[in-house]
Amino acid sequence: NEDNFLINDELQLFVVCDGMGGHAGGEVASAVAVHSLEEAFTSMSWEHDAGIDIRKLTVEHMKVMVQLAGKKIFETAQKERRYRGMGTTCLAAYVQNNIAYIAHVGDSRGYLIRDNSIEQLTEDHSLVNERIRAGMMTVEEAKTHRLKNVITRSLGFENEVKVDVQTLDLEKGDIILLCSDGLSNLVEAKDMGTVVLEHPLQKSAQMLIQMACDGGGDE
Repeated sequence: NEDNFLINDELQLFVVCDGMGGHAGGEVASAVAVHSLEEAFTSMSWEHDAGIDIRKLTVEHMKVMVQLAGKKIFETAQKERRYRGMGTTCLAAYVQNNIAYIAHVGDSRGYLIRDNSIEQLTEDHSLVNERIRAGMMTVEEAKTHRLKNVITRSLGFENEVKVDVQTLDLEKGDIILLCSDGLSNLVEAKDMGTVVLEHPLQKSAQMLIQMACDGGGDE
């Protein structure tokens, strides 16, 4: 298991990273990403002059911080041969003044659960998703395709990476679900939504993990 995650209620920062790379490289990459983001947010000053577009500025801050995390992974890989080629997905949600800022690279996913429905917020940076968008493959075909785990963007594989950041105005009762493809590949979105809506959050998380394991995933 090369995933790492962060729950920092004080910062209102939540991160999921799914690492890849041999010789424990994936675990190193995902850990570097998580620690780098937490350090960056902890040291960042969020006080700004009046008249500044806070939403736009925060979006740019998130892009830069995720890109810097990618650079740290890349530099670590260049220093140690055994980690060459390692990388990680990165999905980060930061909540400020009832706005969720969601940054992502790779195929880890963010979902919004609102009004008894679930909606995927992020667009997978994956080979099969590119083929779906081009009309070359259906969603059903993608689920079992031999290249379904090939991603087109990751942190650390290259020195530079494009980071997608979106904002979401939150409403009372909204739930944001962050997960790696270890869940989304094995459990349908509608089933995730049903579990989360019908059970307390802590129990929901445990149930979703068990559903993924029952569906063929590894504990």
